[in-house]
Amino acid sequence: MIRRTQTIYVTLDPFLSLRGTVLHHFDQFLAGLDEAEFPCIWMTSLTRAQLDEPRRRLGHNGPFIGESGCGVYLPEDYFHLKSGNTIRLGRFTCIPIAKPQPAAAEALEELSSDLGISAVSLRSLSPRELSQNTGLPPSEAEQIRMRDFDELFFFAGASESDIAKFTDEAALRGLSLQNLGAFWSLSCGADFAKCIRELGGLYDRALRAHAFRVGVATSPLADTALAIRSDPRLKSVAASCDRTLLLTERQRTSDSESPPKGDGDQSNAAMAGVGPPSARAHDGQNSFYLHSADVWEEVLAAILSRK
Repeated sequence: MIRRTQTIYVTLDPFLSLRGTVLHHFDQFLAGLDEAEFPCIWMTSLTRAQLDEPRRRLGHNGPFIGESGCGVYLPEDYFHLKSGNTIRLGRFTCIPIAKPQPAAAEALEELSSDLGISAVSLRSLSPRELSQNTGLPPSEAEQIRMRDFDELFFFAGASESDIAKFTDEAALRGLSLQNLGAFWSLSCGADFAKCIRELGGLYDRALRAHAFRVGVATSPLADTALAIRSDPRLKSVAASCDRTLLLTERQRTSDSESPPKGDGDQSNAAMAGVGPPSARAHDGQNSFYLHSADVWEEVLAAILSRK
């Protein structure tokens, strides 16, 4: 008998540096999920090449969502049931959500040229320039541009108004543009929500029941409802998971950080914990302070409390 399970979708990047260093004691959380036998799906902007060593070191043998929601990567023979639309990428069967390269590279070049805004792709840099811009040794820096779907780039001499114009035009052309901090990602169709639904459907079929989906993400904001509304990636996770656990970098210090009024019945339903996941304002049971010494014990207890 296949028992009911929970599938945990974690935004990986806040817990793993570009050099592969584990941050915030994330390995403790992984160990707890392993003990509970709950699959942990990593959601990341990293490439499969960048993930090879961390996956081996941390013993992660499950699927992951790579390149900022461009595709779902399935280890060989992980599922006997496969999605209808798959491609082979290295050692993985991949469910593509975005169009494979060179679609994004061509879209970036065309968009930059049409607008007259300089966008420098990492693919165009020499090995020395790439190492200088990423701060990584050449071998590790090279893994960043070994991309299956999206194109990483940075703006050269662009003003805030130029970037806003670039962002608006990308949206009009149906492109997915994401600010990753040091760099930007452009793809033809990346979507974390679609990735979660595709993978969640495979788990449901394998279990012949709904595999409860729990999203685990971080935010610099203390107010969880505001964090979800203001972050498109977090909003996608919340919309496609049954429950979202948010690790905040700040602690709520007063009622002044409560969700804004004026959302009507939807807001009231959200505070009560009912209604669609995307509408829920997450209460204290779903919000945790990232820098607490016991944060992973608290998060695991919240996950395990659901029978």
